[in-house]
Amino acid sequence: MSTLRFQALQEASSRKPVHFEEIDRKSTLFGANVFNEKAMKQYLTSDAFKGVRDAIQHGTKIDRKLADYIAMGMKEWALSKGVTHYTHWFQPLTGTTAEKHDAFFETSYDGSDPVEKFGGAQLVQQEPDASSFPNGGIRNTFEARGYTAWDPTSPAFIYGTTLCIPTVFIAYTGEALDNKIPLLRALSAMDEAATEVCRYFDKNVKKVTATLGWEQEYFLIDKALANSRPDLMMTGRTLLGHTSAKGQQLDDHYFGSIPTRALTYMRDLEQECMLLGIPVKTRHNEVAPNQFELAPIFEETNLAVDHNSLLMDVMQKVAERHDFKVLFHEKPFKGVNGSGKHNNWSLATDTGVNLLSPSKTPMSNLQFLTFFINTIKAVNDYETLLRASIATASNDHRLGANEAPPAIISVFIGEQLTKVLTELESVTTGKLSPEEKTDLKLNVVGKIPDVLLDNTDRNRTSPFAFTGNKFEFRAVGSNSNCSNAMTTLNAIVAKQLKDFKIEVDALIDTKGLKKDEAIFNVLREYIKLSKKILFEGDGYSDAWEKEAAKRGLSNFKTTPEAIRAKVSKQALDLFAELGILNHVEAEARYEIELEEYTKKIQIEGRVLGDISKNHVIPTAIRYQNTLIENVKGLKEIFGAAFETIAKEQIILIKEISSHIEGISSKVEAMTNERKSANNLTDAQKMAEAYCDKVKPYFEDIRNHCDKLELLVDDESWTLTKYRELLLTK
Repeated sequence: MSTLRFQALQEASSRKPVHFEEIDRKSTLFGANVFNEKAMKQYLTSDAFKGVRDAIQHGTKIDRKLADYIAMGMKEWALSKGVTHYTHWFQPLTGTTAEKHDAFFETSYDGSDPVEKFGGAQLVQQEPDASSFPNGGIRNTFEARGYTAWDPTSPAFIYGTTLCIPTVFIAYTGEALDNKIPLLRALSAMDEAATEVCRYFDKNVKKVTATLGWEQEYFLIDKALANSRPDLMMTGRTLLGHTSAKGQQLDDHYFGSIPTRALTYMRDLEQECMLLGIPVKTRHNEVAPNQFELAPIFEETNLAVDHNSLLMDVMQKVAERHDFKVLFHEKPFKGVNGSGKHNNWSLATDTGVNLLSPSKTPMSNLQFLTFFINTIKAVNDYETLLRASIATASNDHRLGANEAPPAIISVFIGEQLTKVLTELESVTTGKLSPEEKTDLKLNVVGKIPDVLLDNTDRNRTSPFAFTGNKFEFRAVGSNSNCSNAMTTLNAIVAKQLKDFKIEVDALIDTKGLKKDEAIFNVLREYIKLSKKILFEGDGYSDAWEKEAAKRGLSNFKTTPEAIRAKVSKQALDLFAELGILNHVEAEARYEIELEEYTKKIQIEGRVLGDISKNHVIPTAIRYQNTLIENVKGLKEIFGAAFETIAKEQIILIKEISSHIEGISSKVEAMTNERKSANNLTDAQKMAEAYCDKVKPYFEDIRNHCDKLELLVDDESWTLTKYRELLLTK
C-alpha cells in the first residue's frame, strides 16, 4: 500500500472547518490597516497631508523635509497598531512581490538610548540591493545597485506586524527593474492622451483614470493531498494523472453551494482583504471541481494591480491556516477548466463619467463610440503585442480549451453594436448633410443605450470582449501579474488616441470640417481598418483558425513564438514614443521572459523524469512482480493449461512492460534533448529548443504513466489520483 498517499487521504478526509468568527462588519473593517486618507488626516500635519494628496492627484514631488513629517506620522500610526518592522514592498520581474524587513528599533553608537526610528530618508528611498532578481543584463551583480522608491499613489498598509510601503524598483543607472514603473508610465500616457480627446466633448475634464476589475480564479486543494504530489509542489500543476471518471461534465459545481471548508476559508480571506483595503465583493464556485473565483469592485489600475499581487500572497497565507494549498497555475489539471484572471478594463474621467458606458444623449454616445472604436483599432493594430503580454509557459496550457479563449486575439462586441458600426461605416466622406447629421445623432448614436439594454450576448471563447460598460481581457492567466497586460493595453490605446486627435484636428484645421463631422469621418475609416479583428463566432472552431489566417491575424500558440512581438520595431517604437520603456528596458524584459520560460520547462522536465522513474516505474514493476508470481503459481497448479487460464495476467504483464519501456526510452530522449538545449547560448533559440524539442516528450511520457495508473492495483499506486485531488472537499 502507498503509505504517503493513503495517509494524506485519511488526513484530508478527517478535516473539520477551522473555527472562524468575523470581528465586525465589512464596512467597519475596510481599510483599517491602510494608511489611507482617514489615517493621514489623523496622523499628518496639514502640509504633509496636502503634499501626499498633490503627489497622488497631480504627480508633484514631495521634498525631503515634508517626507520627514510624513514618515513621522506613518510611523506613529503603525506603532499604534503594534507594528515592529517596515519594508519597501515591490514587484520585481519575477511576477511576484518582494520585501526586506527592517525594525524601527535603533540604538546609539554605544548601544544605549534605544528608540523607534523611521525618517523621510527611509520612507522615500531604500537600497535593498536585490541583485539576484532577473534584470536581463541591465545590472551586473558586482557593480550596479538597485533602489526602491516610494510610490505615494498606492497607500502603505500593515500586514502582520510589518508596515509595507509600495515602491518602484530601479537600477542605479535609471532603468526600471520592476513591473510597476512601466505601468505607471503607461497610465500617465493614457491620462494625457484620453484627457485631450475628452475635451472634444467636455472642457471640464482634467484627468482620465484607467480602471481595472480583475477576476481571480483558483483551485483549493487540501494541503496533505497537495504535499503528496511532487509535481504540484514543484511546478504548480500535475504533470501526470489519469482524468477522473467524474469531473466537470455534469456542471454541478459551477455556482453550486460552496463547500463548508472552502466557505470558511473565503470568509477568513475576505476579512483580511477588508483590513487591507482590497474591495473584494464576489465569491463563487467555478466550473471545475474545487475551483473558485473571487472578484473586487473596480479600482484605479495601479492600485488594483497592487491589490491583486497582495491578494495572491494573502490567499496562500490564509490557506495555511485552513490546511489548504492554493493553486494559481493556469492549468493544474488536465481535462477540466483552467484558471484565468479576467481583466475588466475601462476609463473614467474626474467628472465621474465612464468613457466606455453609453448614455442617453447623442453627444455622450459619440464620446462613448470614440473611445470604443479607438480601443478596437488599437487591438487591431497591436494584436501581436497584446498576445505577447499574456504569454507564459503556464498560460500556454490553458489557451484554446475548456472555456479559455484561443491564442488568436479577436474582439467580440455583440450583434447590436456590430450593426451600429456597420451604419457608421457608411458615413459620407467630408461634410455631412443636415439630414445625415440628424439621422446619425438620433437614429444611430442616440439609440445606443436602448440597443445595449437587450444586448446580453456573451462569448466565453473571445479573448477580448465588450461587456456593456467595459472591455474584458479574458486571455490573462490566473498566475500572472496584471501589470504586463495592463501596461500593454493602456499603452496601445494611449497611442491610438494620440493618433486619433492628430487626424481629427487635421480635418478641422485643413478641411474646414466641424468637430462632429471630423470625428465621424475618422471613426468611419477606423471601422473599415479594424474589421479583421472583430469576430462573433466560436473561437475554438477550425473554421476560425482558417478565417483568422486569411485575415492576417497571428496565431502564436507558444510563448517563444508570441513574445518576439515585444522586441519588434512596432513595439520598441511604441514604448519609446510614450516613454514607457526604452530599448534597453524592453529587450531586457524579453530576455527575462525567455529565460523564465526555459527554466519552467526545464524544471517540469526534471520533475517529470524523476516521478516517472522513481514513482511510476518502481510501482509498476512491483505490481508486475505480483502478477508474475500469480502466473508462476497457476503454472505449478495447471501445468501446460496455465497459458489459457493466465491469459489476462500475461497480457497485463506485457502491457506493463511496454509502458515501462516507453517511459524509460522517452525520459532518456527528453533528457538528451534537454542537454542539447542547455548548450545553446542564444536565449530565443534555447527557449525554442525547450518548446519544440523537450516539451513534446511530456505528453508521450504522461500517456504511458496514465495508462499504468489504470493497470496497476489502486492500493499500490503512490501518487494521489485526480478523483482524490478534485473531489475531496
